[in-house]
Amino acid sequence: MKVDAALRGDFSQAAIEAAAHESSGRAGIWCPETKHDGFLTALRAVDATSTTTVGTAVVIALGRSPMTVASAAYDLAGASGGRFVLGLGTQVKAHVERRYSMPWSQPAARMREYVLALQAIWRSWQTDATLDFEGEFYRHTLMTPFFSPAAHEAGPPRVMLAAVGERMTQVAGEVADGMLVHAFTTRPYLREVTWPALRAAGADGRPFQLCGTPFVVVGRDGQEMDTALRAARERIAFYASTPAYRGVLAAHGLEDLQPELTALSKQGRWQDMGAAIPDQLLHEVAVVGEPAEAGRALRERWGTLLDRITPYSAVPLEPEVLDALSCAAAAEG
Repeated sequence: MKVDAALRGDFSQAAIEAAAHESSGRAGIWCPETKHDGFLTALRAVDATSTTTVGTAVVIALGRSPMTVASAAYDLAGASGGRFVLGLGTQVKAHVERRYSMPWSQPAARMREYVLALQAIWRSWQTDATLDFEGEFYRHTLMTPFFSPAAHEAGPPRVMLAAVGERMTQVAGEVADGMLVHAFTTRPYLREVTWPALRAAGADGRPFQLCGTPFVVVGRDGQEMDTALRAARERIAFYASTPAYRGVLAAHGLEDLQPELTALSKQGRWQDMGAAIPDQLLHEVAVVGEPAEAGRALRERWGTLLDRITPYSAVPLEPEVLDALSCAAAAEG
């Protein structure tokens, strides 16, 4: 199991932060897309590193045309010498329609076709094949030499899809090279829901990576632990209040918790939401402890299920804390 790190999202510091993660031995660096463009952040990380995998986690596919994503990702694959990984997510209906002003419908079916469109575009650039992709949602049938980039040795990037529910998980297993597992998941859910869906879609029959962002609650003393626990409960409650994650609750017989959390969220009662998270759910979602202890717990819990992990904390972790956590998680034996 490889241990990666996520950039904190400060675009001006992306290169410095990426270089520091590579120097600290992180196997991969994941670039978010919140306040800044994920592709531009990834380019800064690629330019600042030489050996580390760099990926987006995630760029919003349904806010963009497949052609624009294909172009940016193909360039990053070439610029990085094949180190770049394209992580894609759908976002939710409100953001796609009201923030991106893009159409929303059938997200799993649309994402499946989106990845197939990317593959067709890259194939046309890499092999000079005629671009002739016609689907229900996307149509790409024009590619002239003037607009076709030259083939490069790295080839197209690997594609990873963010998924939680069974339908999107099946899409990842069918058409992608890997899946990005949300922080709000548990070992039983991954074993009993995620992996069966991936196997049914054929992921077992080809190279496929499962990358997770497991929740960590870390403290070096009582005060730090209290702060981390409070923040973690509130973050877990935020996710648990969202219908898309109901299946994770159901896997533990806690689906009735969601209406309560949803009602509290509509009232803006975030602290009350955190207090409503039972210890059972907290410890199923997160590992808790001092840095080295939490790192060992990450390896024990996820080492046989995930190929890569990026520790996820509801509070920023100091570099020395992240280093101790990551080294313990990556240590063999």
